[in-house]
Amino acid sequence: MTDAVASAPGADTRKSARFLYVSAVVFLCAWVLVPIYFLLINTLSSPETVTSFPKPFLPEFDMGSLTFFAGFAGILTALKNSVVVAGMTMVMSIVIGAPAGYALSRFEFRGKGLFRLLILLTRAFPLPLLALPLAVLFIRTGLDDTAFGLAIVHTTLAIPFAVLITFSLFSGIPIELEEAAWTLGCTRLTAFTKVVLPLILPGIAASAIFAFVISWNEVFAAAVLTIENRTLTAFLLQNLDTSPLHLKFAGGFILVVPALIFIFAVRKYLFAMWGIANR
Repeated sequence: MTDAVASAPGADTRKSARFLYVSAVVFLCAWVLVPIYFLLINTLSSPETVTSFPKPFLPEFDMGSLTFFAGFAGILTALKNSVVVAGMTMVMSIVIGAPAGYALSRFEFRGKGLFRLLILLTRAFPLPLLALPLAVLFIRTGLDDTAFGLAIVHTTLAIPFAVLITFSLFSGIPIELEEAAWTLGCTRLTAFTKVVLPLILPGIAASAIFAFVISWNEVFAAAVLTIENRTLTAFLLQNLDTSPLHLKFAGGFILVVPALIFIFAVRKYLFAMWGIANR
């Protein structure tokens, strides 16, 4: 009897903790999913429905807003610029970040820990603080208002994540596999391309998607460094006051879709990265 009474407070505590945990999970899911759901509803509704009140809770599956978005002057050009800049950012970040991640994983050198810290510290500088020097530099070098110049800035933002993600991927591949390939006559490059690369290719693809999304959603540098060749985010920001409501919803939906794809494609590699970092 005494044991049953003593265990009751502990059971109540566990139930309360579980209730708080479930409540927090439900709240966070609602915080993320409810805005996306209403964005989807307004995107797949007619322009008249978007401006009406009260809002519907189910989409009409009307393509009027998306059709208006596609036909709006300058949208397709801005969308093409976003794809081009994000594509170049994706390629450059992997070409630069993957070798750096491999070197951090396979080689021991003085200042290795400091180098990893400095990679993260590159994100500590606010982009607005660097906007004016970057604009002056780009004007002097002829890179202003160009897709390549903007891709360089976006690559700088994406490289820290590309390095750390690829570092975690290479760290998960035993070096004994490469050593076995060396004993069979492979060079370091051949062993990398034939043994290591096929194993980490899905992770490399996820890192590339991450870089693509960073460039796709970036707005400040695109708004400052471009005038005629604006990306979609900068174009929507420029026309925020004058564009109709259904255009804003459709543009927001187009911008959100790649981020959602990234979440499902790269989540386990991000978890692996933080797991290795915390060991």
